[in-house]
Amino acid sequence: MFIFAHNLNKSVEFLPIILSILASIIVGISKAGVKGIGVLFVILLAYSYEPKTSTGILLPLLIFGDLFAIIYYKKNIVWKYIFQLIPWMAMGVLFATLTGDIIDELAFKRLMSSVIFLSVLIMLFINDKISNLISNHWSFGPLLGGAAGFTTMIGNAAGPLANIYFIAMKVKKKPFISSSAYIFFLINLIKLPFHIFFWKTINYGSLIESLKMTPFVFLGLIIGVYIVDKIIEKYYSKLILILTAASSIFFLFS
Repeated sequence: MFIFAHNLNKSVEFLPIILSILASIIVGISKAGVKGIGVLFVILLAYSYEPKTSTGILLPLLIFGDLFAIIYYKKNIVWKYIFQLIPWMAMGVLFATLTGDIIDELAFKRLMSSVIFLSVLIMLFINDKISNLISNHWSFGPLLGGAAGFTTMIGNAAGPLANIYFIAMKVKKKPFISSSAYIFFLINLIKLPFHIFFWKTINYGSLIESLKMTPFVFLGLIIGVYIVDKIIEKYYSKLILILTAASSIFFLFS
């Protein structure tokens, strides 16, 4: 009985390490282009560390993954999408920095999960005429950009909103991956000083933790590139929508 309890305690001690490794691999897979699974690494790291602490550990890993995707898919970047979203995302980051400490986490989860899930349903079931009307409306970019900036600062979980934007704009697979990587690379750089000087979630200790996880992110990137190459272009958007819908439900109940 004592041996069983001892082994159980050791397993519990190693659980945060296992979850951190798994989260790091998923970061890489997601950043390489398998979109819609990003919420998983946010949740896994939040279980391994304190939720707010985990955001500071995760941010350097995201920047590393974004940089890889930018370099690997550099020929496919579409600049107009970057210019459309970045200003609004930056405003969302600033608003989240000022209000992050007073946000009710459960209410935030419910709101974001509902918005993401409903957006996916709309895109799956409405016809192209209505879809084009929504995506071409002047408020579409600002609304999704602002919401994505706010969400990425609060919980590094803006991926689903960005996915919806790029799919609504009917962006092809590789331009989708490269342009979204460039957007998140820039916005994550903007977030760095806020994490360092305002929230103080990035420090020497957090950077050491991030450094330990970097090889596993790289492994995930290699796996992700392989998976993306195997996905047929015409099925890519549908797959990302399904994964995004599933992640919104997972995010709600995490």
